[in-house]
Formats: sequence, structure tokens, C-alpha cells
Amino acid sequence: MTESTPLSITTIHSIRSFSSNDSFTKYTFKFDNDQTWILYSSLPIKLSHALSEITSKAFSGVIRIALLMDSNSQNEEVLDMVSTCYPVSGDASFNEAFTMEYKWEKKGSGSDLLMLAHPLHIQLLQSNSTDHCVVVFDDFKYQSIDGDLVGDSWLLETDPVNVTWLSTNGVKKESCDEIVSSLLKDVEGLDSSKITTKDSYSYGKLIGRAARFALIAEEVSYLDVIPKVKKFLKETIEPWLDGTLNVNGFLQDDKWGGIVTKQGSMDSNADSGFGIYGDHPDHLGYFLYGIAVLTKIDTAWGEKYKSKAYSLMKDFMNLDSGPDSDDPHIRDYDVRQGHHFSPGLIQHKDGRNHKSTSQAANAYYSAALMSLAYNDADLFIIGSTLLTFGIKAAQMWWHIKEGDKLYAEEFKKENRIMGFLWSNKRESGLWFAPPEHKECRLGIQLLPLLPISEVLFSDVEYVKQLVEWTLPALKRDGVEEGWKGFVHALQGIYDKETALKNIRNLKRFDDGNSLTISYGGFIVENEKHCMSGLIITSYMYKNKFNV
Repeated sequence: MTESTPLSITTIHSIRSFSSNDSFTKYTFKFDNDQTWILYSSLPIKLSHALSEITSKAFSGVIRIALLMDSNSQNEEVLDMVSTCYPVSGDASFNEAFTMEYKWEKKGSGSDLLMLAHPLHIQLLQSNSTDHCVVVFDDFKYQSIDGDLVGDSWLLETDPVNVTWLSTNGVKKESCDEIVSSLLKDVEGLDSSKITTKDSYSYGKLIGRAARFALIAEEVSYLDVIPKVKKFLKETIEPWLDGTLNVNGFLQDDKWGGIVTKQGSMDSNADSGFGIYGDHPDHLGYFLYGIAVLTKIDTAWGEKYKSKAYSLMKDFMNLDSGPDSDDPHIRDYDVRQGHHFSPGLIQHKDGRNHKSTSQAANAYYSAALMSLAYNDADLFIIGSTLLTFGIKAAQMWWHIKEGDKLYAEEFKKENRIMGFLWSNKRESGLWFAPPEHKECRLGIQLLPLLPISEVLFSDVEYVKQLVEWTLPALKRDGVEEGWKGFVHALQGIYDKETALKNIRNLKRFDDGNSLTISYGGFIVENEKHCMSGLIITSYMYKNKFNV
């Protein structure tokens, strides 16, 4: 408080006891719900209390309030020790690949700062560095998934993710004919004139689907289909960038400094709320993937549309923002949580939310692929780094494993994967599906099927738990074939033969998926750990960009 202001604290609980130290800079309150709270002030303050209210006369200074989790005297001693040092601002920086550093500006008379770290922080903190030494108070925990108490400047570091175009192990020679046969049918069906949707999400999925065909063709050395894929990608991407698409297209929004759609600019509900910045990476990731692949095929086209391609990328991960810029550096990416939030400008009573970690991963993965096509080292580093942290966050909060201690037993018993993650709650359902539609939850956390999917679902034991938890839901009447495809794609990690049989028996696929994409991963050279869903389409484009 910079001006003298009376203090008033109200509570729904009755105050059982109320005491202060001799200097009137520390007060202890005990309530009828058995909670004990401590108030620290930078200067003496005279407080008085009624049954459920604490008040003071005019006061100017710093006040801090902490919940004492138990009666352990050591915990109170820790709070006493750090009570005079407090943060006034914080900054997260990505100075090196696959690292994120937090620094806080501190004030007060002490030097030891105490901050809350969530489980992902604890996993990634590099406490062996003398320059970034962090102490974790194992016995001092708040009953929250947001944290343990640790102190001061942190350096978070994770193992790198290998962002590549095609599979590193290649395809078994005896399987190429099968892939080529499916590829020919899928590519033959590409016809931009038959696209009826103008929704940015559905349209983007069709672009991403076709782009994957080009990479599969390269993988199996069947380049005859690439000209048709190239033609389709040009016919579908260019109208969105040029503004010539009937009804819809991308526009620059000067108010918020990002990209909106024509439909979204006129109707906040159109394009899943894209006009009010909802789900931007989910939509734009598909376009960036198509742009990256098309630029790889046709560098002249890529140079022509480079500025517009970068505008889409900068919508959610602007690399040029500095302290004097009005544009957001990384829109909606929460550097504390390590993952993306997707509600845009919409406010919800439970705070921000995010559902599809895999589509967010696709956005950053596609940005990194675009960097390979454009030989942009800075974009590669930030795209790969955000991708890696997002995958770690998904595995921490969305992937609910047997034996994990993060969630309560009752919740863990009923769930193997998250639906929505909110700021202050976890939800099993989705906007479009109730909790019992488990196949939808699995699918929305897996699509689109990409090389990076194998990294996102690298824990084979967890994948088996998830699929076996989901399979009974497929017996329900009315289950859509498209969602079944994603369940069987994951099934292929631990039961290749059964999954491949199930994939071949599907009558249809999700609009961003196909037979070629779905079963390609079953027949790669390395059979020990092969992921259905296009792990046959990933390799480092070393000839053009040596990372």
C-alpha cells in the first residue's frame, strides 16, 4: 500500500483466536475450520477483530498473508525468515534451446525469496547449478497441484525433442507396396473444388492431411503423387493468404495485433471463436504444417508467401516482441504452467482452459518445421522449446497414470486422460462429449497423427492403460468411426497386429486422418516401438538446414 488505507479482512469463518508479536508486525489468526493464517506487515500495524472481520486504522506499507499448513514450528520459522522479501515482478526467458529461466525482481529487507513451484517445475529444476541453486522444502507443502515452496531464480531444462520431417528408421521394403496402394487412393481423392466447409478448423485439417501425404510419398520414394498434392495445397492455402476465398479468409487485426478470420470478425461464434482469439494454435497449426511442407516442395512459392506465412506464426508466437512492443510475445502460452491456454478473450468462471494438448503441440511442431523450410534458426529454437515444454506439461497434467500421486484416488480411478484443464479445476468432459465418451477424450489429445505423437505418448505402459480404459467405450451405440481410429492408432504401440486389423476394418476416418496416415506407422523398420499415425513421416532435413 503506497497510500494510508484502512485494512479490512472478512471471512465466512469465525475467528477462534487472535494474537500478535510484541512489535505488531506479525499476527496469527485461527478460524473455526481449523485453519491458521499469519499476517506479516513491513511496519507496525494495530489490528482489531470481530467475530468474522479483521480491521485496522489507516496504514501504509507492505502486508503479506500466508496459510500455515500444519502446526510444525519449522514451517512457521521458514515463513518468518522469508516474510520480509517479496517479488514485485517476474520474467521468463528462453535464452537457450530447451531451457526456460525465471527471474523475479525482489524488494524488502531480506534476500531469500520463497515461491510456489508446481510438479513440472520440480521435475525440471536444475538444482545442481551453483548459479541457479534452488532449495525445495519437502516438508512444507500446500495441498494444491500448484505447489511446493522453493526459492529465488530457477532454470528449467528438459531433454530436447528431435523435430524432423520423416521417420528416422524408414519403412520396411516389403511394406512399401501396401502404403503406395493406400496413398494412391487417398491422393486421388484430393479435389479442392469439392471442399464445402469454410470453417478455418475443418479446412485446416484437410490441408494438414494432404501435406502428410506428400511426406509419406517422399518416405516410400513414390514421388509421382507429389505434383497433385502440391496443386491441392496451393489451391487450398493461397485463397486464405490472398483473401480470395469465398466467405472466409485471414485478416490482420490491428486492435489485438493478431490474425482473425473474416467469419470470426463478424460473428464471435464463427470458426470456434477464432475472431475472439479462441483456439488459435489449434487452427493455425494445420495451416503452418501445410505451408512448411509446400515450401519444402516449392521454395519459390515459399519465398513468395513468406511474409504471410510468418504472420500466421507470429499470431501466437511472436519472436520480435521486446519491452517496447505492444504485441504479445507468446500469445496465450502460460510460461509458468508450461503449456498453452485457448479461451482467447472469453472469460469463464473457472478461469482459462485448454483441452487439446496434441493440437497445440502440432502448432509449435509445425512452426519448427517451417523453420527448417525457411532456414530460420531462431524460429527453430523457440518452436522446438515451446513444443518440448508443452509435451512435458501434457504428460504431467493430462496423462493420468496408475500409481501417480498428483490427483486424488477417486478422480484417478475414473480417469486416464483429462478432458479440460482449467485454471482452478480439472474436468473429465468436453464441450462436445460427456465423460463417458472416452474415445473423444483420447482422440482430442492425440490428433493430428504426426511423428511428434510418438514423443507425446512415449510411455508405453501408460498408453496401454489409456487404451484399455477406453476400449469398452467403443461398444457403445453410435460411436463414430473417426474417433475409433485414434484409439486403435495408440493401440498399435503395444499390440500391433490387433490394432492394424482394427484400422483396416474402419469404414471411415476423421477428416484430418486417413488409412494411409493411420496404419503407416505399423510397418516401419523398427518394430520394437512403432507408433501408428505417421511416424513414417519424420526425418531431419539435414541437406537444407543443419541443426
